[in-house]
Amino acid sequence: MNASFPGLAHLRSGGVSVLVDLTADLPRITHWGAELPGDLAPAEAAELVRTTEPPVAQNNVDLPVTPSLVPGHWTGWTGRPGLVGHRTGGRDWSPRFAIIGARLDPDKTTLEVDARDESAGLALALTVALAPSGLLRTAARLTNTGTDDYFLDELGLTLPVPDRAAEVLDFAGHWGNERVPQRAPLGVGVHLREGRKGRTGPDAAYLLSAGEPGFGFATGQVWGVHLGWSGNHRHWAERLFNGHRTIGAAELLLPGEMVLGPGESYATPWLYASYGDGLDDQAARLHAFLRERAEHPRRPRPVTINVWEAVYFDHDLTKLRALADAAAAAGAERYVLDDGWFGARRDDRAGLGDWVVSPDVWPDGLGPLVDHVRGLGMEFGLWVEPEMINADSDVARAHPEWIMATGDRLPVESRHQQVINLGIDQAYAHVRDQLVAVLEAYPIAYLKWDHNRDLIDAGTAPSGRPGVHEQTLAAYRLMAELKDRFPGLEIESCSSGGARVDLGVLAHTDRVWASDCIDPLERQQIHRWTTQLITPELMGAHIASGHSHTTRRRHTLHFRAGTAFWGHLGIEWDLTGATDGELAELSAWVALHKEHRALLHRGRVVRLDPHTDNLDVHGVVAPDRSEALFAVVSTGSRATEPAGRIRLRGLDPDRRYLVRDITPPPGPDLAGYPAGWPGAGVTLAGAALTSVGIAAPVLHPDQLVLLHLAAH
Repeated sequence: MNASFPGLAHLRSGGVSVLVDLTADLPRITHWGAELPGDLAPAEAAELVRTTEPPVAQNNVDLPVTPSLVPGHWTGWTGRPGLVGHRTGGRDWSPRFAIIGARLDPDKTTLEVDARDESAGLALALTVALAPSGLLRTAARLTNTGTDDYFLDELGLTLPVPDRAAEVLDFAGHWGNERVPQRAPLGVGVHLREGRKGRTGPDAAYLLSAGEPGFGFATGQVWGVHLGWSGNHRHWAERLFNGHRTIGAAELLLPGEMVLGPGESYATPWLYASYGDGLDDQAARLHAFLRERAEHPRRPRPVTINVWEAVYFDHDLTKLRALADAAAAAGAERYVLDDGWFGARRDDRAGLGDWVVSPDVWPDGLGPLVDHVRGLGMEFGLWVEPEMINADSDVARAHPEWIMATGDRLPVESRHQQVINLGIDQAYAHVRDQLVAVLEAYPIAYLKWDHNRDLIDAGTAPSGRPGVHEQTLAAYRLMAELKDRFPGLEIESCSSGGARVDLGVLAHTDRVWASDCIDPLERQQIHRWTTQLITPELMGAHIASGHSHTTRRRHTLHFRAGTAFWGHLGIEWDLTGATDGELAELSAWVALHKEHRALLHRGRVVRLDPHTDNLDVHGVVAPDRSEALFAVVSTGSRATEPAGRIRLRGLDPDRRYLVRDITPPPGPDLAGYPAGWPGAGVTLAGAALTSVGIAAPVLHPDQLVLLHLAAH
């Protein structure tokens, strides 16, 4: 360690402090949570570390046991180890690292630590960084400094949480119903969530949090972790017999997937960790970090028309042009041609991997449609699925060895498709060059990048060793290479809907598709919890047709549009069959979205904790609290009616707000407005709106109203 560097580092930013003890084998976090005083003297900080050190209990090891960022077995830690691996014969399975260097940047927000175990032949580099928002990030790199191979099974990062973190929140789900919240007490043992799908998965833990019992959107301290990785992964919360509580995450490495030769290294994905006083505060740190990134989209998010649910595989130029005309008239700014434009792709059984415009369907190429779309003032986008392959394709017939497989068998099919192994240089080059050719031939501004199956039995030829890690990195590399070659190109991460929503893929993409289900009732929950991690402007949200493709429900246009309004707005509906009245109402919603787009996509997300069943209230508040938008949403019948008062949060208590109902007409078929409802506008102090509130309207199920608040 540098001679001038103290044995303690205090990182402070965005209302958060991270106190790191560097006097042991590896960095140990003594405090991660609410900000400590900035003038905390080194001696006082050292006393804090000393007085929070646990005592030695009976029938335990004779030294205090506290976890490091990469907990080691040799210290007496009997929880999940940070590093799992060995050399031939089982050697070096329990390394004992020692810190040899540490560097704290001048802003005291980034700490880099180097450690070694000379005997085991291993070097470990750790980074702990605190973003301006108070979001904590940490990562590790392990290097084999020995003379023979090191077989790495896992390198995970672990963060301590306090005793009061007694309840766990993470997510379940499946296709069409992603990000379903689930809670449980944190009992003794491990709450372990594993993703073995080769992609993030609709059932991913997503953001695993531990917090004070009953924590909600507004209050209750909560600590959460998310692994920024789109392949296999683990998230966990653990409570030990000795009272220690930790949360952590790691890439899930398949057997033999990571063998480090002499001099070779493995780098973990970033672990993102967010503390908050309430879930809204936790989400705000993540949102601010995302918006601070250089790669975050800056221009207004174009209103998108995607043609999938309008035409499916039936690509008829006349119909597609008519759809473009109707979309442009409604205010759409981007037009996306979905699946079916290439190779032999007339259904989902053939053509994947042949990224060449089909001469049968498009005898004159895509030019006639592209020119028509651009002539209407819209950008043109295209659906692709570069990581997949059909057995019935030219590329599979020519190169069957490019299909990911283990042994002499093909994996079980899913959606009649397999995975093309982008870890093979020639396969990667083939896919890249075909996509480049299409992007060079047409002015394409946007790729809807799909990924429609799990990676099962995902081996790589000729060895058959697991290939998920390399496939994930290759997908990132391909996205990055295309965006570098075609400046301004935007990419959407779609994966059977919302099965690849994570901060790893969002380093290379500009939008995620939250779910293939655009039934607005289902989307209310999907949106609420998708934005626990990502910002609304990154979340694709489309106005569906009246008859849901996935659930078969029917909904009014105002409920469909009022639900999609809150994300990156799009339309997925055959507008050529819409009535004049529907088109007029749709245009009004699109215009309203554009009017408030800057607020929707830069404001702070606020979600009210339910005070009654089946009434949800959520919104966004401008960073300077000069204005706000809220939705009052009825998702079903209530046990009592009326629902009571709505108390809005996030406002400036000392300013007065003009509150107006701005729901475009005809709006909901209201069962009843209370007296004084702000349809024509009412002015109230922020303090009154927060502490007293306003009476909720009597809404039928699947209805909503929008409220705009302007400070004056």
